[in-house]
Amino acid sequence: MQAILDAIDSGTLDAKIGLVLSDHPDAFILERARNRGIPTGLIDCRGFKTKFPEEAQAETAAMLKDAGVEMVCLAGFLRLVKRPLLEVFPNRILNIHPSLLPAFPGLAAWSQALEAGAKEAGCTVHFVDEGMDTGPIILQESVPILDDDTSEALHARIQVLEHRLYPEAIRLVGKKL
Repeated sequence: MQAILDAIDSGTLDAKIGLVLSDHPDAFILERARNRGIPTGLIDCRGFKTKFPEEAQAETAAMLKDAGVEMVCLAGFLRLVKRPLLEVFPNRILNIHPSLLPAFPGLAAWSQALEAGAKEAGCTVHFVDEGMDTGPIILQESVPILDDDTSEALHARIQVLEHRLYPEAIRLVGKKL
């Protein structure tokens, strides 16, 4: 979120963050938003650790619509989005993933790439569909995997790309709205 805020502040992204939601009440993103005067809310997933119940998705969609949100940008939200949220925001939910999709979907993609002996890694901004990291790609960029890379070092290099690529993808998609 900080990279998106920085892009807005610098004038390279013409956008406004209307609402920040999290399924974790102590998530730093909520504090960061409150410090900037951005409305926040909690997603109640009914005690499930990874499931995103349909009722919770309907409530989330209502909160977003009530806030006037036109595009939803996920980051670190580790639940599969399905109906009704996808129906309320068709081709308007974006996600960033730390791999060159379709390679290495799911958790710790940078570690998956290292373990597989890949020669490059990177990040992908994509539209969200009902699959895990399967939606149409908006932007993608790679970094080489170095011989002495650790999981932490590779992840740090990927995050530099993510911070540049996500605001750019939001700008591109926003031009079409």
